[in-house]
Amino acid sequence: MGKAHRKPPKLPSEMTVDEFFAWEGDGTDRRFELVDGALRAMAPAAPTHSLLQARIGRLIGNHLDAHGIPCLVGTAPGVIPKVQSNANYRIPDVGVFCGKHLDADRVLENPVLLVEVLSPGNKAKTWTNIWAYTTIPTVKQLLVVGTTKVDVKLITRQADGTWPDTPESLDRDAVANLDCIKMVLPVAEIYRDTRLDMR
Repeated sequence: MGKAHRKPPKLPSEMTVDEFFAWEGDGTDRRFELVDGALRAMAPAAPTHSLLQARIGRLIGNHLDAHGIPCLVGTAPGVIPKVQSNANYRIPDVGVFCGKHLDADRVLENPVLLVEVLSPGNKAKTWTNIWAYTTIPTVKQLLVVGTTKVDVKLITRQADGTWPDTPESLDRDAVANLDCIKMVLPVAEIYRDTRLDMR
C-alpha cells in the first residue's frame, strides 16, 4: 500500500493582521498576503518576473547609495494599506522606505515608492493591490512593470494629494521620473538583460 496523502490543513476563513502575524502558515513553503481579512496565496515568481524585480531593486538601491539618499529599498516588503488596516497586509515586489522604520521584521513603514511587476496571471490581483497602496499617506509614486512586453506605467500623487485618473504609460525610449527619490530611470535599463531586452 502506498503512503497516505495528508490533506493540507484548512486555511482560516478570516483573520486580522495580528492573527496573520501569529499564524504559523499552512505547513508548506507557500507565502500569503492578507486581503480584506482573507488569505491569498502568492504564486512563485516566473523567471522574467524575478529578474525584473531584482533589477529594479538593484538600480534603485545603487541610486540611493550613490546620492546619499536616506531611504531603504527592499524586495517583497510587507505594507499595510490604511483602508481596513486591521485586515490587510500586502506584498509589493519592490518598495522604497524613508524615515523611521518601525517593527521592521513585519512592516517597513513610510513607503514613498512601491513597484509591482505585472505578470499575465496576476493582473487583476496586482491592480487591486495598487489601488490599496494609494491609501497609504506616505506613498508618492507607484510603478507597474509588465513582463510580456515592454510596458511601464507610472502613477504619481498630485500636489493636492489626489491621484490621476489614468497612469502615465512609458515605452522603451521613455524614462520614469521617480521624483520621490530624485531618480530618472530609463525604461530600457529596467529591461536590460531580460528576454525583452532588444539592444
